[in-house]
Amino acid sequence: MAHNEMDPEVAVELAGIRESIDNIDAALIHMLAERFKFTQKVGKLKASNDLPPSDPAREARQVARLRALAEEANLDPTFAEKWFRFVVEEVIHHHEQARG
Repeated sequence: MAHNEMDPEVAVELAGIRESIDNIDAALIHMLAERFKFTQKVGKLKASNDLPPSDPAREARQVARLRALAEEANLDPTFAEKWFRFVVEEVIHHHEQARG
């Protein structure tokens, strides 16, 4: 078998693993969409009650909680925190837009 050719059994196993990854990616997108539905409600509530778009104390609690969950799940806690901060940045942007 040439160097760039894949064993058919390996190809089948690889395809199965990649299908699982694709399914997880789809689930993550749907879960993020659900999360943003709730954060939109928070943004509207904050805007209608003249509350600031961000809540640094809650964000700090969430970072600590998610880092601990990541460690329990054998996921890099720094990665989990980066992901959370990325999502929160987008949420705050939406909250600022809701304020008008």
